[in-house]
Formats: sequence, C-alpha cells, structure tokens
Amino acid sequence: MDDRLDEKQEQKFHQMTETPVGRLICRLALPCIISMLVTSFYNMADTFFVGMLKSNSATGAVGVVFSLMAIIQAVGFFFGHGSGNFISRELGRQNFDEASKMAATGFFSALAAGALICALGLLFLEPLALLLGSTATILPYTKAYLQVILLGAPWMTASLVLNNQLRYQGSAAYAMVGIASGAVLNIGLDPLLIFVFDLGVAGAAWATIISQFVSFCLLLAGCAKGGNLHIHISRVQCHWFWYGQIIRGGLPSLARQGLASVAAICLNRAAGPYGDAAIAAMGVVQRITMFGGSAMIGFGQGFQPMCGFNFGAGLYQRVKDGFWFCVKTSTVFLAAVGALGFFFAPQLIALFRDDPEVIAIGSAALRFQCATLCLSGWIVMSNMMLQTIGRTGPATFVAMARQGVFFIPLVYILSRALGLPGVEMTQSAADILTLLCAVPIQLHALRTLERPGHSKPRREGL
Repeated sequence: MDDRLDEKQEQKFHQMTETPVGRLICRLALPCIISMLVTSFYNMADTFFVGMLKSNSATGAVGVVFSLMAIIQAVGFFFGHGSGNFISRELGRQNFDEASKMAATGFFSALAAGALICALGLLFLEPLALLLGSTATILPYTKAYLQVILLGAPWMTASLVLNNQLRYQGSAAYAMVGIASGAVLNIGLDPLLIFVFDLGVAGAAWATIISQFVSFCLLLAGCAKGGNLHIHISRVQCHWFWYGQIIRGGLPSLARQGLASVAAICLNRAAGPYGDAAIAAMGVVQRITMFGGSAMIGFGQGFQPMCGFNFGAGLYQRVKDGFWFCVKTSTVFLAAVGALGFFFAPQLIALFRDDPEVIAIGSAALRFQCATLCLSGWIVMSNMMLQTIGRTGPATFVAMARQGVFFIPLVYILSRALGLPGVEMTQSAADILTLLCAVPIQLHALRTLERPGHSKPRREGL
C-alpha cells in the first residue's frame, strides 16, 4: 500500500513540474472554478430565499452574520493555506513524511479552533450580534440566524482546511466534489426549511450547517484516495516549528479574511444611519461581487499548487510564467464581468430584494465596484503567489490593504464627507489604492525570484 502511494505521489510530482504551464493551470483550475461558482451560488442562496420573506430586517440579518462567517472562514483559511502552502512545497521537494505531519496538524488545529469559536459565540450571543452591526429591528433575526451558524463552526473551519490541502496536493477534483455536493444540498434545503418547515431565517442557517457537514464528510473521505495525504491524529505535531510554518503560510489569509469581516462590520455600521434598506443593499452587493470574483479566485487556486510544487523544486521560471498567464487571463475575464454587472446592476439587485430603495442603493454600490473589478486580477494573483512562495510580509500587506489598511479608514472618511454615496464607493477607492501598492511589491518579487539553474531552496527548521 505504501509503495503504491509513493508511486502515485511520484507521478503527481512529475505532472506538476513538467506539464506545460498554461495547460496545467487550466486543468487544476477547472474544478476550483466550479467549486467557487457553486459555493458562491449557495452563499447567495440564503440571501435570495430570505429575501422572499419580504423583510428588509431579515435580509439585513443575513448580511450582518456574513461578517461572522468571514471570521470562521478566516480561521479555516489560516490553517488551510498555512498547512497547504507548506505541503505543496514539501511535495515539490519530495518530503512526503513532513507533508503528512503538516496535514494532520493543520486539520485538527482548525477543528479545535472552530469548537472554541462555537463555545464563545453562543456564550456571548447578543453582544456579538450587536458588535457585528445589528440594529434594534434586525437583532431578533440576527440572533436566530447566528446561533445556528455557530453550531457548525467546527466542521466549517475543518472543511476549509481539507479543501485547501487537497488543492495544494494537486487534487482539486476531490475538493470540488466535497464542496459542490454540500453547496447543491444547501440550495435544496433553503426553501424546504425556510418555507415548508416554516423556520424562517433560522431555516437558512440550518441549511448552511447541514450542507457544510456533508461537505466535511466527503472531503475527509477524499483524503484517503488518489495518492492524497491521509489524516491521522497520531501525526499531529504540537511543536513551534509546525505552527510557525502555519503562521508563515496562513497569516496573509487570516489578515485578508479577518479584515474582510472587520470591513463588513464597519460597512454595516456606516450604512446603519441610512436605514435597514441600506444594510440590506450592501449585504446583497457583497454577495453579488463575491460571485463575480469567484471564478477568478478559482483560477488563481489552480495556480497555487503549481506555484508551490515548482518553487519547491527550484523551477522558478515556471512560477513566473504561471503568474503572468494568470494575471492576463483573469484581468480580461474580470473586465467582461464588470461591464455586464455595471449595465445590469438594477436587475441583479432586484433578484434578491424587490424593494425600490434597496435596488437604488445597491445598484449605485454595485456599479462603483464593477468599474474597478478588473484591478483584482493583479491584486489577487500577486497575493496568491507571494503567499505560496513564503513571502509572508509582502503577502500579508497586500492581503490587508484591500479590506483593511485602505477600506476601514475610507469607509468612515468617505461616509462623513459624502454621505451614502461615500459608503457606496468605498470598495472601489480601496481597490485603486491597493493596486498602486501591489504593482511595485509584486514586480520586486518577480525580479528577485531565483532563476532556473540555481540551487533549490534550503529547508528551514528541520
């Protein structure tokens, strides 16, 4: 069994380091794109079906709790990307034993962190709901939705770890099956639990955590197939070196996702003075733009394992070629998506909430974001490459810039200066400033990346 596993891992190594770059990235990216699109559909499903309750407060509650889900995702991505980046580099160096230890350490650590989030969240439920940006009218709906979502935190974080570890091993198809199956189930459960069982907004939350648990089980089963690293609790390493590597690879993701949550809270608070319709509108826009960028993120996820394997193997020119291929392709794609979103903004908002005030506010915000959507190609691909090759400092800054360093102060500055239009244009202004920083940072990294023929990177800490 071990010999067959080693043989499969050896075959995977040759595929990742010898297949032409464009073809390899497209093959790896296809299941990731499908996973991201389906996941975005079911992220929007709660907003869509809750919107049918004809209540701006209920729709607003889903947007408010979205910031808590971003925190849960931040923890999952921290352990998933932190362990996955290390795994891909070690597999590129053919150090299978170290990769196996990291797989177990990342998974069980995320499971424990999710349980801690669940316990603390339920203990401080109402203060947490208020902190996330609930108004008095939204609060009852927020608490009903939030307390159920918290129950699923352990397997939600662990699922993200398994998904990312499978991707970084070059097994995106297994990750796709796990994520997509849960997503399809969620879309089916939403109307059943919300309307047939009359659970209201809580039904949407139950649909989410049930489908996430199904994904968790399928992803765990995928780790036992296709030459993938098996997850064993006996392989867990409770030593600083391993957690140091997780921090090194996962900090940019934690910063990006964590600040996305903080940004969502700030956005809700800035929109709050303009009523529940403004909060509902901004929540809908967040879900739509997430869907718009999901295919691009999936494409970048196909680049990451290729980047990690080849960087670990010392094939630096392939890393550079992969980056430029992804930037060019994603920028063209996002420009087309942005144009469609700009012209059909009112119709898109109306799909989720057929309220004139929500449509007016949401359309303006969506058009601002669509105007700068194409800038995300460079920003996201730069962040993914820097993170995968272990450039923690630059990767963390780029990750923090878009929804932290620039967004958080801008949402308050622009809202005070311009009122509601300032809230609507904040994300676009943050995107422009982030690009101005990301371009020189990434060009410097490309210039200093070692060339083919140099010695392979030396292992650190072992």
